[in-house]
Amino acid sequence: MKPQIANPRILIFVLAIIALAAVVHIGAISITFSKLGLTRESAFVLLMTSLFGSLINLPLFTVRSKQPITVPKIPLPGVYKRYIESHPGRTLVAINVGGGLIPIFFSVYLFLSQPLALHEILAGISLVTLVSYIYSFPVKGVGIGMPIIIAPVAAAIIAIVINADLSAPLAYISGTMGVLIGADILNFRRIPQLGAMLASIGGAGTFDGIFMTGILAVLLA
Repeated sequence: MKPQIANPRILIFVLAIIALAAVVHIGAISITFSKLGLTRESAFVLLMTSLFGSLINLPLFTVRSKQPITVPKIPLPGVYKRYIESHPGRTLVAINVGGGLIPIFFSVYLFLSQPLALHEILAGISLVTLVSYIYSFPVKGVGIGMPIIIAPVAAAIIAIVINADLSAPLAYISGTMGVLIGADILNFRRIPQLGAMLASIGGAGTFDGIFMTGILAVLLA
């Protein structure tokens, strides 16, 4: 029996949907970074650095796991194999470059380049931190997760209320830093119960949340 060949029209339709989604996604990112005062070239560099940086976790320290370590069913790089062998029963705590370091550095850049008051930034970060902490939850064997739309909407509303004229940069700072603190750092005590091989600040389950929070928060602000 010959295998059925997919209808070319269906294939073209699917490819068109993918292409449209890519154009909308890139357009949304371009609008986002333009609202933050970046040129197209600078936005592209920041985007690519964030995406490639999401693959890099810089180790900080280890904590003893109270649950059996869950090893992913995917092929592991040699560095992780050596880690498992040399640190049995311990979770490696690291910080993700794309989802942790870059948002921190870019938030500092926005704070220094935008006429935002320190109390406005602290208020925004504190409120989004509270929201992120309330809605975050542990994912066994992975890390901390949270609904992706909660933080951006909260960050945008909070930024508009605090400073409508500078709501875009304030939404980015409040959103990304609020998720980092509320979802990751304040849930540090839960790490030993996760049974995760790696607990990455700004990585794993929260990279998408932090990355999309920054983009969506600015778009909504």
